[in-house]
Formats: sequence, structure tokens, C-alpha cells
Amino acid sequence: MSITAVIIDDDLLTLTDLAHSCNVSPEWIVSRLEAGLLSLTITNAQPVRYTSAELTRVRRLCNIERNFDANPELAALVVDMMEEIERLRKQLQPVDKQAFDI
Repeated sequence: MSITAVIIDDDLLTLTDLAHSCNVSPEWIVSRLEAGLLSLTITNAQPVRYTSAELTRVRRLCNIERNFDANPELAALVVDMMEEIERLRKQLQPVDKQAFDI
């Protein structure tokens, strides 16, 4: 069974919550953190908490590894490219609106 939910940007997840939401073990996430494939937003919260952006990245990374039988480094590279494309598209949106206003 899969549960889909909307995470509000201000909500923070524990490692256990993050792992459960992505259907992976906490060790899976820790191993990617240690390898530098996932970043961690530093907060003053104890224990460490994870943001919705990190949830999205973990889900993408996990899906690519599973669906394409990719090694973690390749999956992380693909996720990096996906995130860069999203960032560039957001930059282009104001330009697209200006082009139609002329």
C-alpha cells in the first residue's frame, strides 16, 4: 500500500519518518548521506530533521535506483540533473511571461 501526502515546507521529518515515507530503511538513507549523495539541511533541532525538499530527493533517488537498477552514484547524478532542469525552468517562467506581454 502506498500513501501519498502533501508535505508543507515548514514541516520537518525524522530519519524514521523519512525512511518510512520513501519505503526504505534508515540505513539506506544514512549510507547515501555518508557517500555525499544526499545533503542535509542543518537545523538546531535534535534529533536531525529533514525537509520536504530532502523527501523529494530521497524519493527520486530511490525510484531511479529501483526502476533502472542504477547504482547510487548514477541515480544521484540523474536526480541532480532533474533538479537543475527544474531550477532552470523556474528561471525561464518570468522570461516566458514577458515575451507574451510584448
